Amino acid sequence: MDNNDLTRPDLYINRELSLLAFNKRVLEQAKDPTTPLLERLKFLCISSTNLDEFFEIRVAGLKEKLVSGALQTGLDTLPPQETLNRISAEAHQLVDEQYRVLNEELFQALAKERIRFLRRTDWNPKQAQWVHRHFTHELLPVLSPLGLDPAHPFPRILNKSLNFIVSLEGKDAFGRSSGVAIVQAPRSLPRLIQVPQSYSRGPYDFVFLSSLIHAHVGDLFPGMKVTGCYQFRVTRNSDLFVDDEEVEDLLRAVEGELLSRRYGDEVRLEVADNCSEEMANFLLHKFELDADDLYQVNGPVNLNRLLAIYDMIERPDLKYPPFTPGRPAIVAVDHNIFDAIQSRDILLHHPFESFLPVVDFLRQAAADPNVLAIKQTLYRTGPDSAIVSALVDAARAGKEVTVVVELRARFDEEDNIKLATRLQEASAHVVYGVVGHKTHCKMILVTRREGRRLRHYVHLGTGNYHVRTARLYTDYGLFTCDRAIGEDVHRVFQLLTSLGRVKKLKKILQAPFTLHKELLRMIEREAEHARANKPARIIARMNALIEPQIIRALYQASQAGVKIDLIVRGVCCLRPGVPGVSDNIQVRSVIGRFLEHSRVFYFLNGGDEDLYLSSADWMDRNFFQRVEVCFPIEDQGLRKRIIKEGLELYLSDNTQAWVLNKDGEYRRTKPASNQKPRSAQEALLEHRAD
Repeated sequence: MDNNDLTRPDLYINRELSLLAFNKRVLEQAKDPTTPLLERLKFLCISSTNLDEFFEIRVAGLKEKLVSGALQTGLDTLPPQETLNRISAEAHQLVDEQYRVLNEELFQALAKERIRFLRRTDWNPKQAQWVHRHFTHELLPVLSPLGLDPAHPFPRILNKSLNFIVSLEGKDAFGRSSGVAIVQAPRSLPRLIQVPQSYSRGPYDFVFLSSLIHAHVGDLFPGMKVTGCYQFRVTRNSDLFVDDEEVEDLLRAVEGELLSRRYGDEVRLEVADNCSEEMANFLLHKFELDADDLYQVNGPVNLNRLLAIYDMIERPDLKYPPFTPGRPAIVAVDHNIFDAIQSRDILLHHPFESFLPVVDFLRQAAADPNVLAIKQTLYRTGPDSAIVSALVDAARAGKEVTVVVELRARFDEEDNIKLATRLQEASAHVVYGVVGHKTHCKMILVTRREGRRLRHYVHLGTGNYHVRTARLYTDYGLFTCDRAIGEDVHRVFQLLTSLGRVKKLKKILQAPFTLHKELLRMIEREAEHARANKPARIIARMNALIEPQIIRALYQASQAGVKIDLIVRGVCCLRPGVPGVSDNIQVRSVIGRFLEHSRVFYFLNGGDEDLYLSSADWMDRNFFQRVEVCFPIEDQGLRKRIIKEGLELYLSDNTQAWVLNKDGEYRRTKPASNQKPRSAQEALLEHRAD
């Protein structure tokens, strides 16, 4: 086998199958008895939500390539149809396992804790009466059954909505007897209803909306006999299409596409496992889907709606212990944050440390008479965010406020349109970045007059300016007033809001201009050190590794003798451990309480270490189709801290880490007989949280 040919397909793992493997690792958390019970249910729901998005975006994209005649999809050169076939086999196994875990493990464990999901066969006469009253008063007035006949064609089915196909016998008031009807459950109806205490045998008894409708669907068709009622859900292509060459008003274009997302091309059909073959085939025909696109499930077709249970149940003993994020004394609530940043660079490690100093930074900037201007990028933040409120206050206080809002942040487009409107109403300048490139970098620039000079204060982050997810995702944020970095950030904002050519940056690496090239240079530099028999080391932590030139550069560095550790949460197309190619590369993924989101890049550089934090993963889109920043950590203390907390701690994790083998399979690490269990996230909670 030619180890010099680094384009060989067998050296690359299929992107889509790697993404499904990540979702399997998430599902494993739902099976882990050491995870609190309601958290296990939560992980099951997350795996279901992830799978929805996988079909809405990745499978939908493959089906489009198939229609367009594309011959291959990625580095592994699998043709679209073969990829879809393998996805179907893997996804069907994954879905079967999701429902097995739900029915055989979680429902039984929850029942022991007096949390029960009552099937129709479990209802006693008193409960059955309550169900009927609830159906009559709460559901019957809002349900609209649709009989199918020439005057009533098959209705448009909303993406991921709950529906029922009903088979009937008899004739209606007009003598019609088509035999089939559709019942659509409005999204406003809760999918789980708690049974009142007076009708329950325990504190937490629930019934599914689908059970109520199944039990009394006959009330929707008086005088006719229901011979079958089966729930179903269709998943549609949900990727937005905006023609970058034709668009004149990005806001209007995105608003228009949001409407079409609800009714994109069908990609998957889920039905109850008791659905008759005749009805399943009828639905497949209506949605123009194949048998491989059919998923028959033993339970509710919308597993992710079970997530509502988490907040409905007051059982702290079945959840992760609460924690209070730490807050460094230098950014205490009553401190002037500008004085603090002047004294030294400040690093925050979320969620172990609080995100509130970032909000305080903007609030103090809004109230400070010496602050002249605030500029910020927003990718995901939420329309009612404290961040947005601070920017609104600053604009109303007469500051020059400029906000770059990325309208095309997937599945957050509607929220971003709302917050853009709110900012504009407060007289802030709102721009939507660069058409053709998503603005994915996370930056705040505050310009303050201090005596005769203007000083830039900067916040740079690896994650979004979203207060809620800052408690759920691991990310880094850096405050600095370093002059060169401030000037670099100012130039990046100029590029985003104005017109002109790229100005050379002093310290920051920027996509789509310098980031990819510089990373390749630093990887090759380590390879040169190794060839000269000098110590060489690369450690990189990210969410995804896909870009082919970077992977080939890592292979070449490994062949030169560079020791490489990659901590990749999700998709990894690099195949480690291949003799003569990637012997020196190890890949691990950490799945735990918090979603791993940080991007950290370390290069030994002959002892003169380089350490960068970034908003960018190592993917084609991040390098070439997005505006990203990658910024150096130059403070020696902060550098040592990140290497220890963000890299070495994760490399020593032996409880929540999964190691990727050369066959593409992941193996969960376990402590050796002479080792203590080590969890990076738990260690950081103990060390950084209050």
